Amino acid sequence: MPFATLHQKPRTYPARPATEYCRSRNPCEKMSVAESVEFASKKSVARPVNTAPIIAALAATKLAVQFAGIRNYGFFRDELYYLACGQHLAWGYIDQPPLVAVVAWLARHLFGDSIVGVRLFPILAGTAIVALTAVLARELDGGPFAQFLAALTLLFAPAYLAFDGFLSMNAFEPLFWLLCAWLVVRIVKGASPLLWLAFGLVAGIGLENKHTMLAFGFAVVIGLILSGKTHLLMSRWAWLAAGIALVIFAPNLIWEARHGWPQIEVVRNAREFKNVAVSPWRFIGEQILFLDPLAFPVWLGGLIWLLVAPGGKQFRFLAFAYFVVMAVVMAFGEKTYYPLPAYPMIIAAGGVAFERIDGPGGRLFRKVVPSLVIAGGLAGLPLAVPLLPIPILLRYSHALPFTQVKTERDSTAQLSQLYGDMLPWQDIAGRVATVYHALPVTEQSNCAILGGNYGEAGAIDYYGPSLRLPKAISGHNSYYDWGPRNYTGACVIIFGERAAQYTQYFSDVHLADTIVNPDAMPAEQAVQVFVCRKPIALLSTLWPRFRMVI
Repeated sequence: MPFATLHQKPRTYPARPATEYCRSRNPCEKMSVAESVEFASKKSVARPVNTAPIIAALAATKLAVQFAGIRNYGFFRDELYYLACGQHLAWGYIDQPPLVAVVAWLARHLFGDSIVGVRLFPILAGTAIVALTAVLARELDGGPFAQFLAALTLLFAPAYLAFDGFLSMNAFEPLFWLLCAWLVVRIVKGASPLLWLAFGLVAGIGLENKHTMLAFGFAVVIGLILSGKTHLLMSRWAWLAAGIALVIFAPNLIWEARHGWPQIEVVRNAREFKNVAVSPWRFIGEQILFLDPLAFPVWLGGLIWLLVAPGGKQFRFLAFAYFVVMAVVMAFGEKTYYPLPAYPMIIAAGGVAFERIDGPGGRLFRKVVPSLVIAGGLAGLPLAVPLLPIPILLRYSHALPFTQVKTERDSTAQLSQLYGDMLPWQDIAGRVATVYHALPVTEQSNCAILGGNYGEAGAIDYYGPSLRLPKAISGHNSYYDWGPRNYTGACVIIFGERAAQYTQYFSDVHLADTIVNPDAMPAEQAVQVFVCRKPIALLSTLWPRFRMVI
């Protein structure tokens, strides 16, 4: 080493409390993860901390938790329907846009009929949401602790664990909302307005996933106006973004128009016959349960920081957008989980809020809040991920101090709808196959199998090939559009929901089996299987009487 180097002026470093200095110098005294992240966030700006390993570890934990329960109970009702839609690709369906059917088609062509393959894409989407929430916290000028707390809270949010564990539109929707929020935050901070084009692309794909993307787009516009950022909306790039979204959305929009706007009928019927009406206070209470009651301070702190803190003023439009989403969902009487995609942006702000609390109180909060999030998340984990055997799960859920959330009127089983709708399908398909193969061989080729709802029909379509069954028919939602095929109705096996009602259209009716599933949802707890002959008219003539849109 050159002599001159030994006599250079010593470098100076930012002052640190003595306890932090000693702890960092003493390898025998270990810090908790939260303390380590907080300590790292206070390092000199000249020495930025790489938070990627921490966020990657949380994302890996998310993957591990979701995969731990991926096979345990079975397919969820809607998954079987989406797989059937994937075999009838179109620009729209009675009750959803086309994207989820495309994902089902892609998963099946890549991985076959594996339940792991079907659920891989939603799990990856959920993992991306955990990481992107941390990215948004950083974009809100949050340091390592803010990013850590935001990702941790999303990781353990029960509703996200539940929706990310099976194929549905709800697994992808938060990803589209979060990407759009991140893009607008960047634009607000002075990034190129060309990012509006990316916003339009993401929003357009989001509309092909679920029409509630319209509500979020509307909320963002209102949020920007209320926060005094109308000038951003006047950019030609913002208008081009709207055009891009409309072009991507157009095929589904045209399909809806040609089919008489069935999505409106679905929403109206669900509100009238299916959804549970809740008071505003219960609506808010269920938001707290969905996201883990012990994590409530995080997103509440995020809202407060956005609304009143000087550092949050620049991003206040996010809070306004959240309130607009809540107002729209409540005004239309939709299910209480519909606002869930808006929470990652509020939780990201919550991470920043807790990072910026000064003094001894701030240090205490940064120690306690992550511990509460983890404790609450672990307590709610069996309710969101199918890890426990059913008898143990029932005892566990009954021991908890809060009741299960009920969003649909027929959710009266002991288990939550999430789990009750995963249990009966393979058994139902097997028992229907027994009835079918008991028919004379000459009759089997012309005998239709009619499921009362799309889950029952979807079970026949999924498990049927291995049971040597024909494709099912049903009058429920898009199954109705696929029609009775070439069946005359001379022989029809009718089973499941409303099966007894449908037998009135036949003169010769025989009850062949009753399938008991006590832990399933009410429609599948005692499934009757009828063999029906001598219809009062051709099945194609009777078909409109089987229509059920809800």
